[in-house]
Amino acid sequence: MAVDILYQADVTNRLPKEVLADWQRAGRSIQPFTEEIVSGVEREQAEIDRMLGANAEGWTVHRMAVVDRTILRVACYELGSGTPAAVAVNEAVEAANELSTADSGRFINGVLGRIARTGWDEEGKAEGD
Repeated sequence: MAVDILYQADVTNRLPKEVLADWQRAGRSIQPFTEEIVSGVEREQAEIDRMLGANAEGWTVHRMAVVDRTILRVACYELGSGTPAAVAVNEAVEAANELSTADSGRFINGVLGRIARTGWDEEGKAEGD
């Protein structure tokens, strides 16, 4: 559900918290974990996007398919919040395979695998680069 809210915010050029509030006003039940992810991605999006841009060889964040960058943002937030790397990467790849393309699953696996293996510094660059 967090991916859906963040995707909608991206394609409508609105803040995720506004989309979340719309969903709640419409009577949709939003789990606290979903709210945490949505607000966390919104709060840390600039840092997450720097990290993604630095680790997605040959791709800028804004050139990525919207669904792919949304999945990557959620996974990066989860990685930074202590979710085990294997869990965050696997969930992201499964989401990409379900919502996007097989190529997207491989792309997301590669980007997140690099981030999970090397970590990142305060500039969003993979450590060791």
